[in-house]
Amino acid sequence: MALSSEQKKAYKRIGHHLKPVVIVSEQGASEGVLAELDRALNDHELIKIRITVGDRDTKQALIGELCQASGAELVQVIGKMVILLRRNKKANPNLSNLARFKDF
Repeated sequence: MALSSEQKKAYKRIGHHLKPVVIVSEQGASEGVLAELDRALNDHELIKIRITVGDRDTKQALIGELCQASGAELVQVIGKMVILLRRNKKANPNLSNLARFKDF
């Protein structure tokens, strides 16, 4: 499901204040990275990721791979920071960034 521009704007507003919870380095999308990404998306729904690869094309390919492997939607890419969204129907309101910052 594609996000509307209004939804993206609201998610960007929330994501601006988040710290990166997953950091992806030159090794790319390893099993450990994918497991941590899945856990973070289940807990927080909206997360910020730092991608530290040198080449722009490599970074775009890695972002696509992460989105496809996790089932998340891309909200925003700014430099090395990426904001991803995957809704969880049974999200913990104390952990979910969407629930915690809904009035933001």
